[in-house]
Amino acid sequence: MAGTVTFTMIKPDAVEANNIGPILAKINEGGFRIVAMKYMQLTKEQAGLFYEIHKERPFFGELVDYMSSGPIVAAVLSKENAVTDYRNLIGATDPTKAAEGTIRKLFAKSIAANAVHGSDSDENAANEANFFFSRLERF
Repeated sequence: MAGTVTFTMIKPDAVEANNIGPILAKINEGGFRIVAMKYMQLTKEQAGLFYEIHKERPFFGELVDYMSSGPIVAAVLSKENAVTDYRNLIGATDPTKAAEGTIRKLFAKSIAANAVHGSDSDENAANEANFFFSRLERF
């Protein structure tokens, strides 16, 4: 059965471009409820821990540098079928291949600067949400 929680980050490129409000509006329009949210800047160590799954990939160092280069907005979202529905809302990683109206089509600059992160499974959604938020920070 699909879960009711997913995790997202509005990435440094989208924050710098002043797209926090429009992205949050798209999330709300998509029927998601924001149950936790914070504005922060990751250290290189925190970004490395979060993306540890990609540690052996050639892009890991660039990813860590990018994700620690400026503030992000981390959020836990709630909705039935949350992971799948959010991935549909954000669109393909490559904004040139993302469907019209998706968050990445509207706000991403490139494959690397793709505006938002979205969990790819219920298990990862739980792990990613727990990385950023305690139970006391969720409403």
